[in-house]
Amino acid sequence: MSNELHFSETHEWVKQMDETAVIGITDYAQHELGDIVFLEILKKSGEQIQSKEAMSTIESVKAVSEIYSPVSGQVLEINQKVIDKPELINTSPFADGWIIKVQLSNKDEVKELLDESAYNKLIAEQG
Repeated sequence: MSNELHFSETHEWVKQMDETAVIGITDYAQHELGDIVFLEILKKSGEQIQSKEAMSTIESVKAVSEIYSPVSGQVLEINQKVIDKPELINTSPFADGWIIKVQLSNKDEVKELLDESAYNKLIAEQG
């Protein structure tokens, strides 16, 4: 059982809690996007999502981007707070700004993600 964060190369984070995981975007991602003004979740609670599948579309003052699920599973919960107040992703990307919670269908996918050290190296290389 691990409560540490894991990261994707596309700047999403995963916090695993036994059989479930919470997913959001990293501080680096929200900083690169700028002020977030709109978030659309592409999946509903109860639906299946696959690793690397788009889970939401995010719109900032700079760009419109897709956010990808780093893991596969069933969507358990959508964070209604970030739909109502998408700026929470800017102000609290790792806490209040989470996007979805899933029931993991393959916990090994979490182990394949980057740890904090590897992710920090990735963003340092990206500048």
